[in-house]
Amino acid sequence: MPCGKQKKTRKYATMKRMLSLRDQRLKEKDRLKPKKKEKKDPSALKEREVPQHPSCLFFQYNTQLGPPYHILVDTNFINFSIKAKLDLVQSMMDCLYAKCIPCITDCVMAEIEKLGQKYRVALRIAKDPRFERLPCTHKGTYADDCLVQRVTQHKCYIVATVDRDLKRRIRKIPGVPIMYISNHRYNIERMPDDYGAPRF
Repeated sequence: MPCGKQKKTRKYATMKRMLSLRDQRLKEKDRLKPKKKEKKDPSALKEREVPQHPSCLFFQYNTQLGPPYHILVDTNFINFSIKAKLDLVQSMMDCLYAKCIPCITDCVMAEIEKLGQKYRVALRIAKDPRFERLPCTHKGTYADDCLVQRVTQHKCYIVATVDRDLKRRIRKIPGVPIMYISNHRYNIERMPDDYGAPRF
């Protein structure tokens, strides 16, 4: 007997059996004929929803920002700060010339804890008493969504991240500055000119 897979003959032109709309097993409401879709009028004006910007962002100027600055920190930012040998709180103050309170959400904390033994230094920094802990009420632990949702609702935060995708998402939200690392120091983008944040 030849070894190997046995060839199966394919059945051609087989159709899935479907219940007819007049079948006895169907309920009365299901037996009705499907409604035809209404054709859209090409000359009609298309409506498009544009998100309403909050009134505190008059001329793109966020009045809720001000010292002491509350800075939302993500996992990558802590890791890259360790690599660049930067003290988080001190470097933030050097960048903004004002008191800074780093904030860490439950999602970011969970993300660092999941990374395990390799990131124990990051975890120790995140548990620093100078960090403000923000509880999360939503389901799931995806930190990027959590941060985006938080800055959309409350415009009083600066987001500290080096993640390109997260930066792209934050840039779409008006009035939220981004702190990032470049040349072994913290820089800030989209900060109002009235504040003493240096431009590089």
